[in-house]
Amino acid sequence: MEPATPAAPAVRETLERLLASETFGRSERARRLLRYLVEREQAGEADRLKGLSIAMDVFGKDRDFDAATDAVVRVQAGRLRELLDHYFANEGIAEPVRIAIPRGGYVPSYELNAIRLPAEAKPADTGEAASPSAEHFETPAPADAAPLIAAGTPASAPSLTRQLRFFWAAMALIIAMLGVLVVRQGNAFLHSDDAAAPVETAGATGSVAAQPFENLPLIYMAIKADGPEAARVASSLRAGLAGFDTIDFIGRDADAARDASADPVSFVFDIIPGPATGDVMIELQSVATGRVLLSRNLTPPENAPGAVESSIASLLTSTVPASGAIYSYLDQSDIRTSQIECLVLDDRYYLDQSAKTHEAAYRCLEKLAGEGTKSSLVYSELASLHLEAVNNHYAYPPGASIEQAMSFAHRAIQMGPMSPHAHRAYGYLNSRLGNTDEAIRWMRKAYELNPYDLGMAAAYGYGLVFAGRYQEGTPILAHAVETFSGHPTWWDYGLFVGAFMQGDTKRAAIASESLRTTASKSHYLAARLIGAKISGRDKLASELANELTAEFPKFAANPRAIFVDRKYPADLTDRLVQSLRSAGIGNPS
Repeated sequence: MEPATPAAPAVRETLERLLASETFGRSERARRLLRYLVEREQAGEADRLKGLSIAMDVFGKDRDFDAATDAVVRVQAGRLRELLDHYFANEGIAEPVRIAIPRGGYVPSYELNAIRLPAEAKPADTGEAASPSAEHFETPAPADAAPLIAAGTPASAPSLTRQLRFFWAAMALIIAMLGVLVVRQGNAFLHSDDAAAPVETAGATGSVAAQPFENLPLIYMAIKADGPEAARVASSLRAGLAGFDTIDFIGRDADAARDASADPVSFVFDIIPGPATGDVMIELQSVATGRVLLSRNLTPPENAPGAVESSIASLLTSTVPASGAIYSYLDQSDIRTSQIECLVLDDRYYLDQSAKTHEAAYRCLEKLAGEGTKSSLVYSELASLHLEAVNNHYAYPPGASIEQAMSFAHRAIQMGPMSPHAHRAYGYLNSRLGNTDEAIRWMRKAYELNPYDLGMAAAYGYGLVFAGRYQEGTPILAHAVETFSGHPTWWDYGLFVGAFMQGDTKRAAIASESLRTTASKSHYLAARLIGAKISGRDKLASELANELTAEFPKFAANPRAIFVDRKYPADLTDRLVQSLRSAGIGNPS
């Protein structure tokens, strides 16, 4: 009997756990290569898995790539095989599916894990946990079940004992892993009278009790459409979802047999046929209520190769981050866990940027850190908020320093070496310290870790602009601003600076106008003043100049000192100071 072939959803689940494992966490190249090989094979493109296509698609080589002189593909494939062997011998010993890259090629193979209960092994019906005994294993295993004792070894009492120990150890590991998954999903209930306290779920009000620093929104996928267009959309959506820190991506359809009311923070992306030939519809709905949060039809031009990634990036940025539709739905429905609540408060700060919203977000995240959170995301946002306190002289936390912010950022990187948010926070700190090259390197890394998050693209563009690389950074920021209408105001400020320095006065003026919706800040008021002047709105410019002088007298007296302190590029500082001086702000010296 031939061994059973694992189903595609099981392969995808195993892939996502592999990519998120500690074994693969330190090798980005191995992660990229493994995802590429498995996704191409699962998409029916195994014939494309040749050295040249891998070199071009995964490692950025051009068509002149020569495998005879450049061994990058062979070397990385060998390294990948070693990591797979290590994973399945350690972290992944209980994985239901094993993935391998057979030598001599690059097409993945899959097989069901050989650790399984023999057909006749049944626990005694005693109502208690059955103790393993020899009588349970008297019936031979079926021919297609992998033996638990090496061939040719007598089934003596000592070897049988070793067999039982191995088997029950494996079963215990599987049970423990399932237990972790149940706890993370927040829907496990223990029904015995003497059981531990259950995880609280949705009650009559629809709210869920805050869990200690876990339970981000759980995201599933359900592919209900066929054809190459749906396959492209599904592949791009899966790749995008896997890169967001603000969710837990499951990578498979939600179990229909599960009690939906116990999943208040679970959501599913359905990929279904669109209304016309070649269309692909994506719907996002709540597992608990069935409410549709988003319905987006991708037409053939939008789901075509080379365009589908941009379409998915726009869709995901509007739904998955803390500023998106999922968190908004949870907040409006009063459904939240500790981490969800903190991220909502964090997002409110960046939309408002007042001392009050800053303190609320900071205290919430600080509490999670004090409780021992293992979330890299919590420390990433603490690092950024701490630097905001330094920059804006907020009263809380008292004694805020760049050194403490850097400590939080270091912790975030250690906890999440593949976290885009951690890399972005570290880049932001380096920018504040004047380490321009390091800032760009870390922000570029954040963008590369999740190119489907326009927030990471905006941070990278912002970093480029404030490194004086206006021509590179401005188009990135402009695309992010134009694609996602719910963006925070710092995107607009970065776009103002980039357009202003490139002489695009119309775009600079429009970007500066967007800053009026946020709390009053000296550099935002300065940008609005400059925008009003260059667009000929002299009355508004006069009003803004008076407001700037009244609210920020220190800045109005010497704006250059503030820009220098914030490590603005010299040419940007000179242009801003000159423009403000012509509007009556700043000393003439």
